[in-house]
Amino acid sequence: MRIIRGFLKGKRFVTPPNFPSRPTTDYAKEGCFNILENYFSIEDKAILDLCAGTGNISFEFVSRGAKSVLSIDSNPRCVQSLKTNSRNLGIEETMNSYKTDCIIYCRNSKEKFDLIYADPPFHLKFHEELITVIFQKSLLKPDGYLIVEHGKQTNLSTMDNFEFCRNFGNVYFSFFKS
Repeated sequence: MRIIRGFLKGKRFVTPPNFPSRPTTDYAKEGCFNILENYFSIEDKAILDLCAGTGNISFEFVSRGAKSVLSIDSNPRCVQSLKTNSRNLGIEETMNSYKTDCIIYCRNSKEKFDLIYADPPFHLKFHEELITVIFQKSLLKPDGYLIVEHGKQTNLSTMDNFEFCRNFGNVYFSFFKS
């Protein structure tokens, strides 16, 4: 996998064989970031990446100038890979990774973020619960964005704070604003 823009553009990172995560395709990732950058400046912002998996999205945020990126995943192999790759890319001061359940993290967090990106496994049905917790706990700063990556079978358009949804192939991104 590779980073597509920013100061790490073209850098590759690896995941172990039989990795337990589905990475966002370059096509979908580029589409999402193109939309996002029309509404939001990533530079110097605090980002939370939930269900971070391979780190594909986290690394892209760092490369595009985020002040800090916190990557959360419940799988220990994913978190170990995130830490190894951030060290190999020389970004461990900007990016931190923790092993915990994303909903538990959100329920207990005292931090606020400029942007939260969530990519729960498409087949699990906790997208709505996660969105509800994020807004109940006021984890977004004013004018902050939440982006939820999901499959076609998930419709989040009736939820509070929903702005719009875009799709790139089989990947859908629902945008929410605080």
